[in-house]
Amino acid sequence: MIEAALELFSQQGYAATGIKDIAAAASAPHATLYYWFPGGKRELGVAAIVHGGARYRAQLEACYPPDVDVVDATVSSFAKVASLLEASSYAGGCPIAMLVLEVASSDDGLRNAAAEVFETWIEVMEQRFIGAGMSAELARQAAVEIFCLIEGAILLSRSIRSPAPLHIAGQAAANAVAAKLAI
Repeated sequence: MIEAALELFSQQGYAATGIKDIAAAASAPHATLYYWFPGGKRELGVAAIVHGGARYRAQLEACYPPDVDVVDATVSSFAKVASLLEASSYAGGCPIAMLVLEVASSDDGLRNAAAEVFETWIEVMEQRFIGAGMSAELARQAAVEIFCLIEGAILLSRSIRSPAPLHIAGQAAANAVAAKLAI
């Protein structure tokens, strides 16, 4: 049920996704949702954010294993996202972005869950950059820069249905990482 909700939220948004849609996608009676998620759609939304966040964090950790060349890993991570986006016919991307954009100003519970997930993603990159010799301050800056670049590039790639923004942003991110390593 969580996986079905995550997919629907990421493709069509939170408000446009009904409980019956989620139940149908999960091949489950809609009453089941309330059994497992007594808080209803909102509780399921938080669970979907946490689940999608953990899955994406694992992908980040695979792109940035310990002792990796962080410049090369940065280019590779953007290329991997571009490949996944193309494979989804530009329907994919960040597993929680659509949901967050929609509810950030209206639902603190969902927004806080997303903020915690985003922080875990930033921490993965930050720790790898520190391990590569960057100061903690520069590592944090680089991780936030990369996060912003990739999210913006996904949005633009989806809009124009091209991987080019991700490749361009990936090179810019790698250049920023290399520059910070040189300081």
